[in-house]
Amino acid sequence: MERDLTDATPTAATPADAALADATRMHRPGPATERLTRAVADLSISRLCDPVPLDGASTFEALQAAAGQTVTTQGIGPEAALELWDEVLSRACISTDFHGYLAFIPSAPTKAAAAFDMLIGASSVYGGSWLEGSGAVYAENQALRWLADLAGLPEEAGGVFVQGGTTGNLSALVAARSAAQHHRGTRPPRWAVLLSEETHSSVKHSLESVMDVDVVVVPGDERGRVTGAAVASWAADASPEQLDAVLAVVATAGTTNVGVVDDISGIADVCEQHGWWLHVDGAYGGAALAAPSTRHLFDGIERADSFIVDPHKWLYAPFDACALLYRDPVLARAAHTQKAGYLDPVNVEGEWNPSDFAVQLSRRARGLPFWFSLAVHGTDAYRAAIEHTLSMAAEARELIDRAEHLRLLVEPDLTVLIFERIGWSPADYAEWSDRLLRDGTAFVTPTRHHGQVCTRIAVVNPMTTLEDITLVLDSML
Repeated sequence: MERDLTDATPTAATPADAALADATRMHRPGPATERLTRAVADLSISRLCDPVPLDGASTFEALQAAAGQTVTTQGIGPEAALELWDEVLSRACISTDFHGYLAFIPSAPTKAAAAFDMLIGASSVYGGSWLEGSGAVYAENQALRWLADLAGLPEEAGGVFVQGGTTGNLSALVAARSAAQHHRGTRPPRWAVLLSEETHSSVKHSLESVMDVDVVVVPGDERGRVTGAAVASWAADASPEQLDAVLAVVATAGTTNVGVVDDISGIADVCEQHGWWLHVDGAYGGAALAAPSTRHLFDGIERADSFIVDPHKWLYAPFDACALLYRDPVLARAAHTQKAGYLDPVNVEGEWNPSDFAVQLSRRARGLPFWFSLAVHGTDAYRAAIEHTLSMAAEARELIDRAEHLRLLVEPDLTVLIFERIGWSPADYAEWSDRLLRDGTAFVTPTRHHGQVCTRIAVVNPMTTLEDITLVLDSML
């Protein structure tokens, strides 16, 4: 790395000249900018091309001792800042694309997507309006169209890439509430949304804490899967006032903790009968729409009013990108378009402004790395990668079934396997998880199922091998 990444500030003739030099030095092109850029690019290339480290978490005290005060009045300089990141701070971040990262829902961006993300960051592309980013919006919409086609949504369907599933679900339900009020002409004393115990925690939080909407939990079956019969049973027992309060039902296509897919078709039947909006949260599992072996699990999704899937999970894009799609984008635009005098040049009829379809205005073109990878590799490669991870999860399930010290707790639909180590206490799980991370073997965390502490693995990375999973399972002996 260059030892001097900055140019000396020219001697100022006057205090005003000195102030101007200070104000512009951060943006000034020149040899120093080129050296700094190349140093950052070299480090980025190394991260993309070398084996991925797992790294690990740290404590505040340890980071304070190693890094100290990083933000100062005069700055610490590019060389020191870059070295600090490379040698200290980055090492305290667990790599979600490590082949042994099996906790939560991993992320495994393609090298093409990750590399293109660097270019987007360097290009100052604004993705909120057609006026300012028509090329970016065009490309993002091509990626959204592929997802809409996988779900069987109509030709007029469309949407936007937002930060993550939380924003996607919230934006869809805000549109659902707006549509319900418009169609009914009146609003009940309280709105309500039906969901399940396995619905992602962010949905309940958004409804209760952000939208001030009541949550009605519909019981799931033995796997936590919500069926159309269960929703119909609730509706049969509900009062007219309770039925009138419902604005939407949330079905989950791949629950986070156990990975099952709700009975979307059956739920769609009930929604159609009552005129309720059907939203499908496929943040994790929606990617499996691309796999012929699991496509049948999603029957009925073509009838959804809105649908999300996170490319930064199982569709190999970098953080952060959630694809939000609407059957009828006109309803979403009515709910989300912001109006102000300074927005008049943007709000032109017929133009596709991504900011019109979610709780946002300013946005980076976060769907572009996903689009670029699709354009580079083709959709067949995505289908093959997802099928491979499904096969890997099936083989891992066989290992669990054969292991006398393990017990599978839920029959899987996709690539999440939740299981227990027979005889272990919560402390045993915690110690085991810490040891795996400390040794650099894998990242697997405890969870709970029906109040019981257990563990789970989620396979979305095509680079995860059966040997990786065997190491984890054998470490529980």
